[in-house]
Amino acid sequence: MVHPQDIFTISSHKQFEKIALKVFRFQYENNKVYKEFCDFLKTDVQKVKSLQQIPFLPIQFFKSHEVVSNTNEIQETFTSSGTTGMITSQHLVTDVSLYEQSYRLAFSECYGNIEDYAVLALLPSYLERSGSSLIYMVKDLIELSNNEHSGFYLHNYDELISKLIELDNSGQNVILIGVTYALLDLIEKQNFQLKNTIIMETGGMKGQRKEMIREELHQILCSGFGVPSIHSEYGMTELLSQAYSLGNGIFECPSWMHILIRDTEDALSYVDYCKTGGINIIDLANINSCSFIATQDLGKKQPNNAFEVLGRFDHSDIRGCNLMVL
Repeated sequence: MVHPQDIFTISSHKQFEKIALKVFRFQYENNKVYKEFCDFLKTDVQKVKSLQQIPFLPIQFFKSHEVVSNTNEIQETFTSSGTTGMITSQHLVTDVSLYEQSYRLAFSECYGNIEDYAVLALLPSYLERSGSSLIYMVKDLIELSNNEHSGFYLHNYDELISKLIELDNSGQNVILIGVTYALLDLIEKQNFQLKNTIIMETGGMKGQRKEMIREELHQILCSGFGVPSIHSEYGMTELLSQAYSLGNGIFECPSWMHILIRDTEDALSYVDYCKTGGINIIDLANINSCSFIATQDLGKKQPNNAFEVLGRFDHSDIRGCNLMVL
């Protein structure tokens, strides 16, 4: 059994691989859905000696199955967004403290002490439904910031505009976390020249606007907010970890998260750096569900466990998580 603290203190790729292989065997033995999937692929567990040999569960299984690796009580059920009638994903979380530890550590690695910021959140489509893991995370970050100005905004754009300008002019460091279409709505109402504010988009038009490629979107947002770069968060319902881009479109993973790029023609083989393929994610914080997820995203792997998101496979659901189709 892998202790959760081992997951969050990984310091090398060799250590990551060793723990990931332990997690794989644990989940094969304790996760009925994952075991059946591995058996269907005729996986010889004893012969799995590297990350590339581990089977990755298609992310769609979270829509049709209960993907859990223990029998503990469910503490939180995170659900994906979707249009009316669409089958959504469910992530059954038996230890929500792992999620909290994961996003708190990942945030501090990228941005430092949360108390140095006022956190403003413009996430209307997420606030208007229940079960959002993003809302859970941002609500906690707002509270941890211990700043009286931190908070959520729904459709009160005028109030947000005044607050942003006031805080930025005062020299307060600000992070504005927003769903893509709402950030675009905001800069149509007001053109900013922000000097102390980080704009972080979480992706997704939610059917409100046409999808855009990242370069075009970020150029529009940079111009509208008067900032040199746009930060991005890559996360999803089925994961308990996030990767962040600090403005160049390249996402960096925390030490307990790893990316492999699978061949689009052969899902069981992998492509080299800088070649396009499907994104497979190892999220060791998912020890109580499934840590090995084959997503519907297309991307490229970069050195130092970084990656680029290029879009989605055709005919897959378009939802948040920084999924901008080409």
